[in-house]
Amino acid sequence: MRHTFQALAFIIGLLSVQPAFALEKERNEHPPMMQGLLSPDYEMNRDSSGTNWIPDSSPMHSLQFKLGQWDAMFHANILLRYTNQNTFEDSKRGDEDIDSLNWFMLMARKPLGEKGQIALRGMFSLEPITVGGGGYPLLLQTGETWEGQRLIDHQHPHDLFGELSIIYSRRFNQAASGFVYFGLPGEPALGPAVYFHRPSAINIPDAPLGHHWQDSTHITFGVLTGGIVFRDFKLDASFFNGREPDENRYDIDGPAFNSLSARLSWNQDENISAQVSHGQIDSPEAIEPDIDVRRTTASVIWNRPLDGGRNLALSFVWGRNDPDEADAQDSFLLEGDYSFGKNALFGRMELVEKPAEDLVIANSDDIFNVAALSLGAAHEVYRKDNFFASLGAFVTVNIIEDELKPFYGDLPFSFQVLIKIAPSLMEMKGHRM
Repeated sequence: MRHTFQALAFIIGLLSVQPAFALEKERNEHPPMMQGLLSPDYEMNRDSSGTNWIPDSSPMHSLQFKLGQWDAMFHANILLRYTNQNTFEDSKRGDEDIDSLNWFMLMARKPLGEKGQIALRGMFSLEPITVGGGGYPLLLQTGETWEGQRLIDHQHPHDLFGELSIIYSRRFNQAASGFVYFGLPGEPALGPAVYFHRPSAINIPDAPLGHHWQDSTHITFGVLTGGIVFRDFKLDASFFNGREPDENRYDIDGPAFNSLSARLSWNQDENISAQVSHGQIDSPEAIEPDIDVRRTTASVIWNRPLDGGRNLALSFVWGRNDPDEADAQDSFLLEGDYSFGKNALFGRMELVEKPAEDLVIANSDDIFNVAALSLGAAHEVYRKDNFFASLGAFVTVNIIEDELKPFYGDLPFSFQVLIKIAPSLMEMKGHRM
């Protein structure tokens, strides 16, 4: 209950300051769409976490305003929820909690001369308070530690500082631009856009079970990335800190540059964004400091605005970890979101190969296939100025191998109910973005 009151207090505080943004919008009802952070040849809808891309047609829930000479934008997502994992198996693994998942992003950019621009971006989360260091219940989730022990059946909270970055980009000619990105923390050129920035997962509360096979490097304490944009292609490479954030979620970890990655991205048209990437990650887990991981990912994100304000988004993600002293493990994800009027339907399917060691299964060196099928729905129940609230529900069924059933039961079932608060969909020049 302590986390509940903290989350409620924070939500009330956020709503109390939002009229300032509303006044700015009244002064500038239809501001021009901001240019992309990595090139002026596309609009900002394409930019996602780090130097990642999503489709140009992706919906943008944000507030746009001016800070002196800077064009600025504010994004946020707050989920207040009750979750119950492995509902019908009280004697097996599983947990329940009332918590708040949340993130906030503030970005500002301004031109530097005729061909250059600079951008600053900050990403923050109060999950160290509203979730706690042990993370939120999520059956079959693995990755990172708490109090020196592996986190099992829980998703770790995000750090208070998820990104503090600076980007400089410069146009070479009408077809090509170059950019440099530095983050402490930041996100290297590895993997797809992090799950909560994908339009297909805009309403899905949980991290994927394959998070540490696909997009877990989105909070990295020390990232230096350089890249080029040529028409609708982007090639970027990073030198970064391979270690996951430590258990102190309030501080800024010391930077290190010991890992490498490269990524090729292609936005074929306004509705598709694809990428392939590979990285050599040095000692990612504190509990296994002598093990390095080679990670390879590929993804396709598709978004399609439809008549009547409807929108359909789908993502397919594949990620592989190839650790030292162990077999390679694959993960597959398919997720989608269909928004229509005040309603949304959303879901996710996953298949992940997880080592027995990660699942804390004693006396086994096996790699287990774990699958999850999740479905959810939400309905908008409140709107004021530039913010809205929706009420939703989300259910998950896990399919597991026989060796795991003594720990989880035959067919684990989980559910949650949630309230979401976020900025409204941006309207630009008479149409929704």
